[in-house]
Amino acid sequence: MDKTRIDKWLWAARFFKTRSLANEAVNRGHVQINQQDIKPSRDVRVGETLTIVQAKVPHTVVVRGISEQRGPAPVAQQLYAETPESLQRRAQTAESRRLSPEPALAMEHGRPTKRDRRDLQKDWDSRWSASIES
Repeated sequence: MDKTRIDKWLWAARFFKTRSLANEAVNRGHVQINQQDIKPSRDVRVGETLTIVQAKVPHTVVVRGISEQRGPAPVAQQLYAETPESLQRRAQTAESRRLSPEPALAMEHGRPTKRDRRDLQKDWDSRWSASIES
């Protein structure tokens, strides 16, 4: 076997959990072959360079093997080789996310309740009231 559909290959290489998710990612333009947008029915061959965007993080891989069956993870990892530039870019992205986390994640107890919002509003009004009270 020297070629297979890109959605089958992405599923077999364990980039996506289901073929329908792989198909959807290809349709949305999150998968490119040699910097060109493709369709899910496009055949992938050994030696082609894929760019796969997952969670806003691009992976650039070179196809080393073809499979239409989903197997164990160690076998799936032998189907591709990630480029050194891609590994470095992913490491930099992970480091920047670690150093500047999402502000909403810093909230200890999640989103404020209705009671909490009212308390915050009362505090705000008492401190910053524009009205003149004697």
